[in-house]
Amino acid sequence: MSEPAGDPGVPLDNAKEEVCGLTCTGENSKHDSAVCASNSEIKSRAVVKYSAAPPPASYALLQEKTDLKLPPANWLRESPQLGSAGTTILGSSSKSKPFSSFGMAYDFIDCVGDDVDVVSDSENIKKLLKIPYSKSHVSMAVHRVGRTLLLDDLDIQELFMSSSQTGDWTWLKEFYQRLIDQKWQRKKKSKEHWYQKAILSKFLYHSVNGDGAAEPVSDSLNEGEGDGTEEFRSSWPTAFTSASTDAEESDVPQQEGIPVDSKYALDQVASVSKEQNLPMLFNEGENSQGLRNDFIRNIMWTFEDIHMLVGSNMPIFGGGRYPAVSLRLRDNNKPINILTGIDYWLDNLMCNVPELVMCFHVNGIVQKYEMIKTEDIPHLEHSTFSTRVVKDIAQNILSFLKSNCTKEGHTYWLFKASGSDIVKLYDLTTLCEEAEEEKCQNPFTLPVAVLLYKVASNLMLNSRHGRKHYGTIRTLLLNCVKLLDQDRHPQIIASAHYMLSELFQLDEPPQEDGAESYGVGGSEDSYSDDDREEEEEEVTELTEDSDENSSSSSQNDQKAVAVISSVGELSVPEKYKSTHQIRPSCAFPVSQDKEEKCRHVLSYVLKGLKAVDGTIKKESDLPAADPYTPIPLKYKDRSAAGACAAETGISPLLERVGPLEADQNHPTRSGMIPGSWQHRLKLQLFLKASKAYYVLSDAATNLLKYGRALRYIKLSLQCYDAYCSVSGTLHPHVLYFHSQCLSLCGDIQLMLAQNANNRAAYLEEYSYQTKEDQEFLHSLHRESSCQAFNMATDLATDPEYQLFVGNKCYEAAYELLVSDVLKDHASDQLPQVLKRLGNIRNEMGVYYMNQAAAMQTEKEVKMSVTVAEQELWKKSFAFFEKGMKDFEVIGDSTNTALLLCNTGRLMRICAQAHCATAADQNRGEFSPEEALYYNKAIDYYLQAMKSLSCRESHPAVWDSVNWELSTTYFTLATLLQDYAPLSRKAQEQIEREVTEAMMKSLKYCDLHTESARQPLYQYRAATIHHRLASMYHSCFRNQVGDEHLRKQHRSLAELHYSKAVCLFLSLKDSPCELLRTLLERVAFAEFTMAGQSSSAAKLKSLTAALEIMTETRHAFQLIYSDLLQEQTELNEQDPAESMESPEVAADISSGLNLQEVMKLIGVFEPSFSFLLLQLIKLMTTAKKKPSNKDEETLKTYKNVYSKMLRAEKNALLLDRVKLYVELLQQLTPQTGGDDTASHS
Repeated sequence: MSEPAGDPGVPLDNAKEEVCGLTCTGENSKHDSAVCASNSEIKSRAVVKYSAAPPPASYALLQEKTDLKLPPANWLRESPQLGSAGTTILGSSSKSKPFSSFGMAYDFIDCVGDDVDVVSDSENIKKLLKIPYSKSHVSMAVHRVGRTLLLDDLDIQELFMSSSQTGDWTWLKEFYQRLIDQKWQRKKKSKEHWYQKAILSKFLYHSVNGDGAAEPVSDSLNEGEGDGTEEFRSSWPTAFTSASTDAEESDVPQQEGIPVDSKYALDQVASVSKEQNLPMLFNEGENSQGLRNDFIRNIMWTFEDIHMLVGSNMPIFGGGRYPAVSLRLRDNNKPINILTGIDYWLDNLMCNVPELVMCFHVNGIVQKYEMIKTEDIPHLEHSTFSTRVVKDIAQNILSFLKSNCTKEGHTYWLFKASGSDIVKLYDLTTLCEEAEEEKCQNPFTLPVAVLLYKVASNLMLNSRHGRKHYGTIRTLLLNCVKLLDQDRHPQIIASAHYMLSELFQLDEPPQEDGAESYGVGGSEDSYSDDDREEEEEEVTELTEDSDENSSSSSQNDQKAVAVISSVGELSVPEKYKSTHQIRPSCAFPVSQDKEEKCRHVLSYVLKGLKAVDGTIKKESDLPAADPYTPIPLKYKDRSAAGACAAETGISPLLERVGPLEADQNHPTRSGMIPGSWQHRLKLQLFLKASKAYYVLSDAATNLLKYGRALRYIKLSLQCYDAYCSVSGTLHPHVLYFHSQCLSLCGDIQLMLAQNANNRAAYLEEYSYQTKEDQEFLHSLHRESSCQAFNMATDLATDPEYQLFVGNKCYEAAYELLVSDVLKDHASDQLPQVLKRLGNIRNEMGVYYMNQAAAMQTEKEVKMSVTVAEQELWKKSFAFFEKGMKDFEVIGDSTNTALLLCNTGRLMRICAQAHCATAADQNRGEFSPEEALYYNKAIDYYLQAMKSLSCRESHPAVWDSVNWELSTTYFTLATLLQDYAPLSRKAQEQIEREVTEAMMKSLKYCDLHTESARQPLYQYRAATIHHRLASMYHSCFRNQVGDEHLRKQHRSLAELHYSKAVCLFLSLKDSPCELLRTLLERVAFAEFTMAGQSSSAAKLKSLTAALEIMTETRHAFQLIYSDLLQEQTELNEQDPAESMESPEVAADISSGLNLQEVMKLIGVFEPSFSFLLLQLIKLMTTAKKKPSNKDEETLKTYKNVYSKMLRAEKNALLLDRVKLYVELLQQLTPQTGGDDTASHS
């Protein structure tokens, strides 16, 4: 196990700069060292994130006079201590690789974008911090990703040499020549340079004790381990093992010792997974682009408030007073200058090495060793420098770069010519776009795009439970797509568009007030597309001190984005401030409008599909097919053949249930190979599109736009069909979603059937198609014919067919949910589907029931029941029965009661159809079939009542069932009474059955609960009492012999007449019924008088009859009020017309049956006159001397009778009724009691 460099025992009182903490790494480890304050107030902390170096070995102390010019025996051989030593040491350039920061960024993707300010090779960091002290040239590429800047060495001359054959950088070469105003020439390395490299290489091999020329350092000086990096990268070989994984910071305490392991790489490595399930959809070849992290160690270095991820190759040895030291070779004749001192100091800070071991030589002959603490390096003779100035330089350079490198995806070039004091920053991306040549390629484009993608995917994975990074992710992905050419990099582009679509969560509930908003998703260092045009025109934003310098230098070079006019400014504290704030307006552009959200998703999915399709086959290779050719409905008619065709057409709904068996090696219709990146991406894109169209359909359904909803669900199912065509297996979550689609399709077909009047509008909505939808269909047809669900999603013109299709959709959804694949996943959805299934079966039952009722009404001659009627009854009953079972499964007693109620109604329709018809087309006797079906209806209504158990469970349904049950009993009793089956039953039996049915109907008349039906219940109860009274009246008239039975009938008739009168009186709107009942009651009284012989008894009976007659005054008052109101209304409309034809005017009345009134008046007049005449005769011929009261009464009777005789027979109805009211009013005091009579 490779152990990182550490500092387990640095005494804090000896530290002048902070050289903090142990840089341990390990699995899930995190370094947490204290920040040590020093007199110079420079804060530094280094944490090794990854190390590929072996455990630190003790360096060999070379004997004095050792000749370093002589190669040791192990020179240039592979050495565990030095890594993979090869000839590259002498041949490699001292420059960093141009993409070294990208290799680190790929491995430590969590750090990029937010936590880290700079990612770079340590050599580049040192070069930047030495700018004010050095005259050498600086050339670096700068890229921005969020808050992070990536710095890479850009060797222009080497770049031109390598691209001389391709001509890629001709435009930059010409620009560079104008910039330095001279012909560029590649400087050759001097012999001295190669001599120094060879001496250093041989010294390092000597120091690992490769031969007997050196002695190891005593054990007392080797108390720990460490590892580190070499001063010049060219002096140290590349990483011993591929740095393809990273490690996190260790939380091992500083005081613990670290055991030495024989392995060279870290044993436990917590790395970013190479296989990210969701976003990482393109393969590793295009993912990494061959960019590797070739550093021996990667270090998270915090220098003051600057966080840097640096790569270092400095060799670190054990020995000395500390467990880690850096080893340096110096010519004794040349003093250490400031540049070298800063180099040494920064290397040790970055690698957390507390001590420097210096070996001095003269002409390659070892002279002596000297040990220097890291904090003492700034104070060496000839090498004194201020650490605070270095800190200011670092802060100023970072502020300068952050203020001006603002555009993600752009390549910036930081350039300082050799010997110049001016530092310029160019935007190479803009320069490249302005170049006239066609072949202008930026080699940084692809690495930048891949990095943007990686950062976005990493944020995506970490943002599953929160949306605060969604704005940043969107910006990163849009910039990534903008950089790439779709023809060259379709994988990344397609994956990026899929991730963009994934930012829109389609299944989340609407946001409530106070909930986390998409709008705050933009990080501080990301920007939206809307801001780009403004940023194109922005120039460097520096402090006021530098405004003049910036403007003057911009005149010298208009191409520069920003200029530092003098390197000396970098030493001034806070000279440059990062005033450019990348706007937090990168709000995630998602409204709560579902349709807009889905359109965003579909737009990105379509772009992704186009990128994938471009890599598979050309359109000309596909079979010719027009995706827009309408597919004719297979359901032609209602015949058996038509129904069979519909069954066949709808069957594919169930063909997709369960996992598919597909040959994984067989190419798809378009030529895709299963398992390829195209295949994986298309699956995700098809499914996402299907979900988006599903949400659109659901939203349209809520808006009652059923034609549009059907179009969207058709597109959703077509996407699903294409998904099935390329998928080898359907996962449970996909099948669950499919069941939701089928259920929604059923909802839409049901609503279309119920709203047949708007069919024209729905057809227009259904036929409309956007360009985007057409392009989607074109892409879908590359993989599938998309016709599996045509029968389910066609807009039919027949409501019956729509109900049939909706039912099949629900059945298919149910079959899916109870299948083995989903039976453990669909507990919440199953009751919903069963409820919908029960509902549509109820609708179909009602549809066929209404069809049967309509057929019965249309029949001119009621003959026997037709076969067509019976078929409709069977269909209706079957659907009601299935619906009841569905509701019973989920324990829905209310809907079960409703279906039982509808079944009862069906039985009543069957009973009506079996109505017997006599030869003269009149209604025949009540048939046994009618009785059977009415009793069946009663049974179903009673079951419905039992299902509800009590009114409180659902009052509205209870009242409805209660009313239907009362109505059925009443209808049964009425038919038995009016069309008595005397040919089959005795009169007494019929009377008993009528009485029983009437009393049961009366039982269910709820007279006490206040509701809309209360007046109807009162009217029915009054009618029942009237009918029973009439029946007993008839029995009393016709009964001969049994006096006891006659008395019973008389008593019951009186009881029911009185109850009927009371109820009709309370209704106030049934004057005719009240008048008829009273007249029948008068007739009943007259009949009882017929058998009396004595005058006194007859007088008593006649007086009682007249009292009943006077009660008709209430009925006539109601009739008079109605007639008067109608007459007034007609006079207001057209007085002339109403005067000319009063009868016609009265006939217009809709509330009063004038024929019935005239008929009743025809009975009333003679009966009233007869009673008065008989009373006058009896009172006149009485032997007993009349009292004053009797004389007054007789006088009144005569007066009333006289007026009746003199009344105009042809008078207006209104006048006649008014007269009756007046005459009856005169009689009221006479019949009202003794008190009123005595007063008169």
